[in-house]
Amino acid sequence: MKVLIVDDEKPARDRLRQILDDEDDYEVVGEAGNGNDAVALSAELSPDIVLLDIRMPGLDGIETAHHLNALEHSPAVVFTTAYDEYAVDAFEARAIGYVLKPVRRSRLAGALQQASKLAANTLREVATAANMKTSRKHVCARVHGELRLIPVADICSFHADQKYVRVEHDKGADLIDDSLKALADEFGDQFVRIHRSALVAVERIERLEKTPDGKSRIVLRNGSQVDDKELIISRRHSAEVRRRVRGS
Repeated sequence: MKVLIVDDEKPARDRLRQILDDEDDYEVVGEAGNGNDAVALSAELSPDIVLLDIRMPGLDGIETAHHLNALEHSPAVVFTTAYDEYAVDAFEARAIGYVLKPVRRSRLAGALQQASKLAANTLREVATAANMKTSRKHVCARVHGELRLIPVADICSFHADQKYVRVEHDKGADLIDDSLKALADEFGDQFVRIHRSALVAVERIERLEKTPDGKSRIVLRNGSQVDDKELIISRRHSAEVRRRVRGS
């Protein structure tokens, strides 16, 4: 089975490679020192298993695993971690493969056999139980067969678009597979629902104004290209939008 090693510390990667080089059933096909490279290499190399460090700068292991799910051939995951009783309890409660650092040969062999593909809701449950951040710093779009990570800080709005969600961001627009409801649950502290089919970043709202026919709509900062018709506020969500804008 093909294995990708992901850890921001080279000695840790070397230790994992040393162990796996002695195992006939596993082939190390690559290494990555951060989550972004892990996603890119996984898309290129299609590993069967990713050995994934949890504590990394930028994309941590939980968020990286979430983005790996978006790959056409998503790999199984084994987390590697320094001792953390909350994380260990969370992994064991959900039968998720993990190995403690410093890595022991016998434990790694068992974890590799326990490697599994992890659903997004499982990842959020583990993050919550282990006292980690549950919301991502990026959303993931598949563009021309490649994955594009879009920083949440660059997003001005999400719009339901048939079976996808359209992300309007500083560099354009892309479609993602996440549902609008899941995005609302995950990013509810940063975005507000303005009607059934749209979420808008609160900090991107410049003001609210009345349309000629008496409806309320949002005006975004920095001349966003979002169609004005998509920024009409429904009566159902009007009070919450006004409350969030006043509080921002």
